[in-house]
Amino acid sequence: MIQTLAFYLFASLVIGSAVMVIMARNPVHSVLWLILAFFNAAGLMVLVGAEFIAMLLVIVYVGAVAVLFLFVVMMLNIDFAEMRAGFIKNFPLGILVALILFLELFVGLVAYGAGGIQLGTPDGSAAARMGQSNIEAVGALLYGKYVFLFEVAGIILLVAMIGAIVLTHRQRPKGARGHQDIGKQIRRRPDDATVMKQPNIGKGVEL
Repeated sequence: MIQTLAFYLFASLVIGSAVMVIMARNPVHSVLWLILAFFNAAGLMVLVGAEFIAMLLVIVYVGAVAVLFLFVVMMLNIDFAEMRAGFIKNFPLGILVALILFLELFVGLVAYGAGGIQLGTPDGSAAARMGQSNIEAVGALLYGKYVFLFEVAGIILLVAMIGAIVLTHRQRPKGARGHQDIGKQIRRRPDDATVMKQPNIGKGVEL
């Protein structure tokens, strides 16, 4: 009984939060409603026994993505009058996109009602062992059977991060304020960093 009540509670809050994300006029409020939707979606994942997915929703989406959205929106100087004018101008395009999405949803529901796609017969190798939690099963698959694909995905993300840094990096001219000479910093010796002085009493310090 308690599971059913929790399901309806979390599901209602997810739907309500998703509606408020769209309906809220303030972008900051929209991001806050999105965070609430993520938390309740994590609760639904816990109910079905997928605690690893719930942890990802809270740590990755709430702790990183949604907070990043919030900081970016708060740092931007948003002109709400101009944003409303752009909404009216792009309203026909938005209606067209919404109709296409509803059409795709209808086709997906019809295809789902026609029966699932037979992708093959599972051999049981990916089944969790007795007494093994969901997180342990996912970890065993990622770092066991699919460790090569996991490492390749990490390398691809690393290359993408380096590419983004290279594309956005702007070289400052030498002598400009804040210019960093990496070679000079590496070659620096302790003798170049500090100079020991023996000032006489009452004569001050030579800089």
